[in-house]
Amino acid sequence: MSTEESAPDHATGALLLCRAEPGSVAVVAGLLGEPMPLVRAGAQWSVLVPEGRPWRDGGEPVDRVVTGWAAALAVGAPWPVLALWWDADRAGYTLASGFRRPVGYVWLANGTPAGEDEAMRTFAARLGLDPVLDLQSLDRLIRPEPETGARARMRGLLAVLTRAGVSLPAGLDPGEPADRLRERARSLLDARWTAGAVRGRDAARLAVRPPGAHGPAGRAIALAEVVAGAPLLAWGARHRSGGWTTAGALLAAHGTSLLIRTGTRAAPFA
Repeated sequence: MSTEESAPDHATGALLLCRAEPGSVAVVAGLLGEPMPLVRAGAQWSVLVPEGRPWRDGGEPVDRVVTGWAAALAVGAPWPVLALWWDADRAGYTLASGFRRPVGYVWLANGTPAGEDEAMRTFAARLGLDPVLDLQSLDRLIRPEPETGARARMRGLLAVLTRAGVSLPAGLDPGEPADRLRERARSLLDARWTAGAVRGRDAARLAVRPPGAHGPAGRAIALAEVVAGAPLLAWGARHRSGGWTTAGALLAAHGTSLLIRTGTRAAPFA
């Protein structure tokens, strides 16, 4: 059995890639409630490196946590968020963009594909990847191939993303334990720390205001956020999912604040 197939539980980890400059990501990253190193990851890309307390101490599956986080970071933002995650049994990704339903793919530890082919095509389309060359490379990642484990599949995914500008700093490799990734990120010269938990009015103030969120259009967006956020918040609380609770809270807070601002013609978000 390969090393990838027998990865220990402490090898669980994740990376959050945002298609934006670190300064833009830092504005909203504090909403996740967990301080993280934030570094540049290529042209117009940044990466957040979580410590992993929700899955290490709370027992919540890593994929559920980072899917909620990715959704929270992408809500109302003009850039997508790609969460890469792995544990002892599986590895995969989740792509969140605006109000669209997140799309993702999963491989078992030995590399066996365990996702829907259509998800990979949707992933390529939402990131604006080449519909021929890049899609061919992605198609190879969803074919059964002996001796090609999940970590190799993740490296193949990143190889495709380099053509979209992604360039992870040396040492931030998918499959490594979260604590090792965190220490490596902290040592980088351009690393900055995101703020801790941000709640209430501060959360609404820091949220990214969607383009065109003015007048009737702004009120429609705000109502959609409140309607979508309330059930997400309830679901996350019921299932003790910190990631989805954060996403729901951000949607509800941002929508409520935007309703007030569009209704009173107050000054735009800072």
